[in-house]
Amino acid sequence: MKILAVTNQKGGVGKTTTAVNLSACLAALGQRVLMIDLDPQGNATTGCGVVKRVALPTVYQILIGRSTLAEALIHTDFGFDILPANRELAGAEVDLIEMDGREYRLRDALAPALNDYDFILMDCPPALNMLTVNGLVAAQAVMIPMQCEYYALEGLTDLVATLKKVRANLNSKLEIEGLLRTLFDPRSTLTQQVSGELVNHFGSKVYCTIIPRNVRLAEAPSYGKPVIAFDRVSKGAQAYMALAQEMLDRRDGIALSETEQGATQ
Repeated sequence: MKILAVTNQKGGVGKTTTAVNLSACLAALGQRVLMIDLDPQGNATTGCGVVKRVALPTVYQILIGRSTLAEALIHTDFGFDILPANRELAGAEVDLIEMDGREYRLRDALAPALNDYDFILMDCPPALNMLTVNGLVAAQAVMIPMQCEYYALEGLTDLVATLKKVRANLNSKLEIEGLLRTLFDPRSTLTQQVSGELVNHFGSKVYCTIIPRNVRLAEAPSYGKPVIAFDRVSKGAQAYMALAQEMLDRRDGIALSETEQGATQ
């Protein structure tokens, strides 16, 4: 069983798109999947066809102890479960401050359900706040979606520093599962250069699968569907299905060399 936080402190890099579509593709490949929406915007929730206004209880009630995981789970039409979010989640930041073990609330809430899933994916907000910290503490590893541009490299440096702090103080087992190149435009020289730098530095931690810029991928959320349910033959759908398969192949025993493992330290 793998618990992954889909995170990047830079916004607009495809975190929610990845969480929703990867969940659907893993489910399509026969995996038991739970997706947790940790962003108060609730975009992952609506992207799965769940109406945020009536999606109660949500992850907010779970974090503050007013609901259990079983009470809040919603089974989507796409084969996976979701723990939804809406604007109410923004209040969790204040509510958690005075709570004991505030960084561990999500981890503890998930404990009873760990044997029910093969993958748990968490869509984290684009900020290092208490919601993201809860996600990183609950996770075994992080998936980092990122665009291949100059500012993305700067953001990645900051994120790796953050992960080191979390690993040192809150979750010693946290590691980088992989870096996912998103919104990829192969015609750009800079894109190709940044992509090469990522591979040189992180080795096999960079997924072989690349997510292209794709109109159908951008359109799918407005219909409340993952892209494989919206346009299964689109390049976006094919890319996320390939990513899901690559993750399963990695899980089934592709070992990292000592050099590659060192890239996460």
